[in-house]
Amino acid sequence: MKKDIHPNYKQIKTVCTSCNTEHVFGSTAEKVNLDVCSNCHAFYTGDRSTVKARGRVERFNKILEKSKKTN
Repeated sequence: MKKDIHPNYKQIKTVCTSCNTEHVFGSTAEKVNLDVCSNCHAFYTGDRSTVKARGRVERFNKILEKSKKTN
């Protein structure tokens, strides 16, 4: 391998914007933004039912808006 052509691999700290949990991992990037992590994502927490319910409510509200526009 050629010398001095590879990016520097280092340990970086980043904070999840949803739950403010700090994570440390290796990366070649200077800064990484996390919107959702394994501590707050519905798939990992087992709170998937609320996500489904929220989707149903949003879908109902869209249908309700359409019916109000046609009347």
